Formats: sequence, C-alpha cells, structure tokens
Amino acid sequence: MTIRFRPRGVCSQEMQIEVEDGVVRRMEVTGGCSGNLQGISRLVEGMPVDEVIRRLEGIRCGFKPTSCPDQLARGLKKHVRDAGN
Repeated sequence: MTIRFRPRGVCSQEMQIEVEDGVVRRMEVTGGCSGNLQGISRLVEGMPVDEVIRRLEGIRCGFKPTSCPDQLARGLKKHVRDAGN
C-alpha cells in the first residue's frame, strides 16, 4: 500500500511511503532538505510503522512546532487510525 500526503508547516511538499505488512518498505520526499530527508528515508526503510511513529513523533525543527520527521509520524499515525475504522 502506498501512502501519499502533503506535510504542513515544513519545507517538504509531499511524502510517499510504501508500507507492506506494517513495515515501511520505501519512502520518497519531494522538497525539503534533500540530504536529511534521504537519510531519514533510508533509516525508516525496514522499520515497523509503529516504531517510526514512536521515534519521530514530536520532533521539532528550530522554533517550528513540527518537523519533517514529525510530519512523517503524523501522516503514518493518521493512516493507521484511518485503516482501523
């Protein structure tokens, strides 16, 4: 399953995450800080969705109330919540 969403309050413009059996298989981000987001993408590949949410939720970027990692966690959390309904 591919999850695609637009983050809010950050530089990245779109996140696309492929999830299979509750595990992140691939992640691509459009916009944002390329090197950092490529690093995050590689780190979360192979990681269970719940673990990605646990590790990244609440991370801030400077004085912003959110960050690209936090937006990733929020997007995945919404997907998990919506899939449960």
